Amino acid sequence: MTSALPKASTILASLGQAAFVWDLATDAIVWSEQANAVFSDIPAASLASGAEFSRLIEPQRSIRTEALSHSAPAKRGEGAPYRIEYGVRTSTSEPVLWIEETGCWFAGPDGKPAQAQGIVRINNERHARDEQLLRLSRHDPLTGELNRTHLIAALAEAIEEATRFRTSCAFMLIGIDHLARINDAFGFDVADAVISEVARRIRLRLRGGDVLGRFSGNKFGLVLKNCTVDDMNVAAERFLAGIRDEVVPTNSGPVSVTASIGAVSVPRYARNANEAINRAHETLDGAKHRRAGSFALWRPNVERDAQRKVNIRVTDEIVTALNERRIVMAFEPVVEAASRVTSFYECLIRMEQDDGRMLLAPDIVPVAEKLGLIRLVDHRVLELVVAELAASPNVQLSLNISPETTMDPDWWGSIESLMHAHPGVAERLIVEITETVAIQDIDDLRGFVTRLKNFGSRIAIDDFGAGYTSFRNLRKLGVDIVKIDGAFVQNIARSADDRAFVQTLIDLARRLDIKTVAEWVQDEESGLMLRDWGCDYIQGRLIGLASSERPWGAVAETVLPAAG
Repeated sequence: MTSALPKASTILASLGQAAFVWDLATDAIVWSEQANAVFSDIPAASLASGAEFSRLIEPQRSIRTEALSHSAPAKRGEGAPYRIEYGVRTSTSEPVLWIEETGCWFAGPDGKPAQAQGIVRINNERHARDEQLLRLSRHDPLTGELNRTHLIAALAEAIEEATRFRTSCAFMLIGIDHLARINDAFGFDVADAVISEVARRIRLRLRGGDVLGRFSGNKFGLVLKNCTVDDMNVAAERFLAGIRDEVVPTNSGPVSVTASIGAVSVPRYARNANEAINRAHETLDGAKHRRAGSFALWRPNVERDAQRKVNIRVTDEIVTALNERRIVMAFEPVVEAASRVTSFYECLIRMEQDDGRMLLAPDIVPVAEKLGLIRLVDHRVLELVVAELAASPNVQLSLNISPETTMDPDWWGSIESLMHAHPGVAERLIVEITETVAIQDIDDLRGFVTRLKNFGSRIAIDDFGAGYTSFRNLRKLGVDIVKIDGAFVQNIARSADDRAFVQTLIDLARRLDIKTVAEWVQDEESGLMLRDWGCDYIQGRLIGLASSERPWGAVAETVLPAAG
């Protein structure tokens, strides 16, 4: 091997590599000439023996000898291959030189390593690349802070540590307020600059040992160790002030930014990372809803927990009832205010329970809307109403749907299919859009209304006055009927304010050529007032409450005039 080194030296020199032979009995290392170039700043004495060379190795000095002992045993006359990587540093002030060593060792008579020979080469670029990949796997590329995965891991570790040592820590979620507005107004590059700057300002205000990570697009998570409730309040104000007190300079000019914070004390109120995240999230949403730029701390709430149990139970009941076809209809008459002749029936949902009792719409719809089940309920109600209309050609029916359902292409596909399958049904259908759910995109809703009216159906806004729809939007939508919220109608005989409100609505609707229906009419006095004010239709206790029995035997001839 030694005699071959000079011949190989020329090849190795061109590759930036050096060869060696290491005699383990004497610990002497013989290097090729190229070693001087590879280890240019290392004295020859430090390369002369395995012991001296190991003094330069980081992080594990024994890595070379252990590589020989841990590799597969060599057969007689054959070498056992090995490959290792390590750093070499001549002094603490010098950077680490990363080395890749590839070789074989040969056994002596006792079967143990007696000699090793191989090649070393500098591998700084690959090591830097590996370090970069490792960093990218752990950190958010925009802010350089921990990514969500490693933030959650740090949170879990902190909770475990706090539980073991009976200390307290905190988990905070900091959400940048109205980041979507910044995106829309200035562009995503400016929003990214805001995110980076907010991360920097939070980082400057952390204590040693605290952990910061990017939880999601506009949210940062913080793990504050050894943190009491008082500490949390102080820290939260420090973070909020640091974010809001100075504008963020960007390429498009200065941007004013605020943030909100939701926090939970762990392990007192969260025994694991998922619980801590959920409760911090919940508290952050509450803080944003109450006032942007504020701080909220999670605390137990008996009413909230009880309501959640109810939500879970009702959700399960709704889904089960849908699957078992236990969603049924009740029919409430709507009559002309002047003649009291029935014009149409409002279809109200009922849910049969296992014990035979019925859940009414107020028990079902709010939970269904809140938990995202209203689309499924609306699909089933549509099927039931169209079936009734197809079976009873002289009846007109109205059904309620949520504005959320109007954005559902599957629901529109269903109604379109049913209308084509049952000619003449569309003209006897009134679709009521509940106003208690905010109409987010009036233009999309207008498209939905137009398509329905092209079939011949009419559109009503239900519970008008309780939500967000203005008369301007009524004109924009082209609705045919406004149903005045019963909360304003039921006391008109006793409340001057309610009388003024209802009378004004009726007058405005009449000027816009929109028919009006007064809900929750309780007594004859109220019915007569509404008639005199020009209200077109009334419904409620005075007329008759909803019944699951089909009330039409002979259907009244008087019907609502056709739309338009």
